[in-house]
Amino acid sequence: MGYTVEKISGNQVKIAFEVAAEKFDAAMQKAYLKVRGQVNVPGFRKGKAPRKIIENMYGEGVFYDDALEILFPEEYEAAVKENDLQPVDRPEMDDVSQIGAGKDLKFSVKVYVKPEITLGDYKGLKATKYVHKVTDEEIDNRIQQDVDKATTMADVEDRAVENGDTVNLNYAGSVDGVAFEGGTADNQTLEIGSGHFIPGFEEQMIGMKIGEEKDLQVKFPEEYHAENLKGKDAVFHVKVNGIQTKVKPELDDDFAADVSDFNTFDEYKQNIVKELTDRAEKNAEVRLENELVQQAVDAADCDIPDAMIEDEIDLMIREMKMRMAYQGLRYEDYLKYTGQTEDAVKEMYRPEAKNRVKMQLVLEAMVKAENIVPTEEEIEKAVAEEAERAGQEAEAFKKNLNERQMEYLKDNAAIRKVVDLIVSEAKVETKDEAEEISASDAAAAIEQVAEAAEKQDEE
Repeated sequence: MGYTVEKISGNQVKIAFEVAAEKFDAAMQKAYLKVRGQVNVPGFRKGKAPRKIIENMYGEGVFYDDALEILFPEEYEAAVKENDLQPVDRPEMDDVSQIGAGKDLKFSVKVYVKPEITLGDYKGLKATKYVHKVTDEEIDNRIQQDVDKATTMADVEDRAVENGDTVNLNYAGSVDGVAFEGGTADNQTLEIGSGHFIPGFEEQMIGMKIGEEKDLQVKFPEEYHAENLKGKDAVFHVKVNGIQTKVKPELDDDFAADVSDFNTFDEYKQNIVKELTDRAEKNAEVRLENELVQQAVDAADCDIPDAMIEDEIDLMIREMKMRMAYQGLRYEDYLKYTGQTEDAVKEMYRPEAKNRVKMQLVLEAMVKAENIVPTEEEIEKAVAEEAERAGQEAEAFKKNLNERQMEYLKDNAAIRKVVDLIVSEAKVETKDEAEEISASDAAAAIEQVAEAAEKQDEE
């Protein structure tokens, strides 16, 4: 009595069960007690008819399905646990070869499990680490971010509107002398030169003084969102209520002290350079790491069950919906505006989903092959990183983790060690990022020449 496990393919097994007659009869009795209240038998109150009477009326098989449902979970879970099968889908009933009162129950199911992984080379891989050199323009742009934060606004009284000013104005728009909806407002602010208003509007305000009123002649764009205004000539009567200009700080020691923890501008700028250089180095390391891991994944072989890919696609779509929700968008609206169906989105995600599943399986196989066990310190680091992503303190975050979540983080710590191993064992050449761009441009040029030659041959 018990079960046998037979591997059908690299990712599917067949489990044949044999359950003792006494155990099946007990399940039949439980099934009778469960469903007797649903069976109408003449001469008996509902739920009071004896089991034998019901079986005589409807046949003994009336309780088979319910008896199987009662027995199956316990038998199946035992087989899965004892054989470490790791199912990735629900089991499918394959065959019921023997069933009936007084008989041993014999049946089998098929289930997809995590596939076997044939690892390829993952040590001694070759790759190029392209390092980005921080440019003066990037440094200036980063400083400009702090300049923008420290910039204040000052009222202007003694001159007319100039490009870059922020104007407080009233306006009233009309087409053919008739006001239109949404075309009138008071005390609105507008940065001249921002391009936020209809083309030509802001340019015509340059030179206006506080209190001055003027009619602006404009034309709505042909692609304007309001159908009734597309391509229409319009007049906006405007009045300037006030003018403000930006007051930018001087790039000196006072500025550095205001926007950073440094007392001099030179120290502040050096820190900006370090910040950008560290970020560029981190990006280069991540790119290198991703390339090496992908090489290791491509070198491995496995037959991935469709169920795992479908689950990953569903996860990716849920992540997509969450990102849209954060931006105030609805997934249904996205499908409508892009003219896509959910099936089309799933197919779009399928290649990436398949690669993500394979990557996880391959990295797990490497953990097993290398007998990697993360240390307590490495696990604590994984917990701290996850807590930081969640915006929580590490200790408080850890206290709320259940056993399954903790195992997930332990697995992540082990996979991190595998990735570090792949990188440390790789043969890496370091080059300037400009060389990668040049090589990319050259490859693109060669491809264009080849396409042109092919086209000429066809002609």
